[in-house]
Amino acid sequence: MNIGLLILMIIGGAAGIFSTLYILISLPVTIIQKIYRKARFGTSLFN
Repeated sequence: MNIGLLILMIIGGAAGIFSTLYILISLPVTIIQKIYRKARFGTSLFN
């Protein structure tokens, strides 16, 4: 197999894994932060 193609496959796979992990972690954290701010400070959930 071509070494250049192998490097592109590794970089592409890593980009996919990192973007998926970012979404899986940041979405629940954002929702929890909004609920906490609503309960503690009475702010809107949409700000």
